[in-house]
Amino acid sequence: MKKKLLSLFLIITSYLVVNAQEDTLEVYYQKIEQSLKYQTGTIELTEGNGTLSVPKGFKFLDGKQTQYVLHDLWGNPEDTTVLGSLVPENIGVTYANSWLFVISYQADGYVKDDDANDIDYDELLEQMKEDTKVSNEERKKMGYDTAELIGWASKPFYDDKLKVLHWAKEIKFGSSVGNTLNYDLRVLGRRGMYNVSAVANMSEIKDVKSSIPGIINSIQFKEGDKYIDFDSSTDTVAAWTIGGLVAGKVLAKVGFFAIIAKFGKIIFFGLIAAFAAVKKFIFNKKDQEVSRPKEDIAEEQNNENQEP
Repeated sequence: MKKKLLSLFLIITSYLVVNAQEDTLEVYYQKIEQSLKYQTGTIELTEGNGTLSVPKGFKFLDGKQTQYVLHDLWGNPEDTTVLGSLVPENIGVTYANSWLFVISYQADGYVKDDDANDIDYDELLEQMKEDTKVSNEERKKMGYDTAELIGWASKPFYDDKLKVLHWAKEIKFGSSVGNTLNYDLRVLGRRGMYNVSAVANMSEIKDVKSSIPGIINSIQFKEGDKYIDFDSSTDTVAAWTIGGLVAGKVLAKVGFFAIIAKFGKIIFFGLIAAFAAVKKFIFNKKDQEVSRPKEDIAEEQNNENQEP
């Protein structure tokens, strides 16, 4: 009888702990969402002499808050060049299906687009896979999961009219079950470019792709800094062309900081799943005990009564 009471006590205690943990996490997420200050309308970007007109269906999060989400919540390397992000209107950053577009600026000069139609992107992909393997040594030293470039989620395309380059990579981090989607856009200007990168899981690729037209048109350089304003007699020409941008050669660490994921958030929600699994296990055990034959229960009680 003592054993049965102890078992019942443990079941009740475990149930309360599991539910308390779930409630605590849920409250924690709500507090995070409520602490973020989103903006809409026209945003003056702090670098690059450009503006962002927040597209329909999105809200803007400034640089400091975006860095907090990427680094503290999602477990990515710190990157202070981030100017902000576009977050889907009805999806918070702690949601299981959350994703966002990260915005930054690189003042590397005028990027020539002469090679845009001459690149063998399949061959380039193989080179990028090798570069990613090299960068993994640095990732491991800094305590981050290794990354494997699976392939194109969307093959590179250069819009010569808008002067926007975009492509998407499918990436696997460590032993994670789901793969990460990195959808990259480069809005070219006279003295540099805006980098816009979607950070999502592959399951969200449909939503990400459908939003691309609005995102492309949302960032504009002001007069004097547009791509067509380039002056060859005074302006700096970047050391890379379109192919170099796609390959990530523009980054000093072989694309290390260009690969952004959502591991932190996946871990957070993995905790909730774990609590749910524990709860299910507890109540399955309880159901098994209740459904046991009366003869077995009577025999166990008899043994307990014979104990000294």
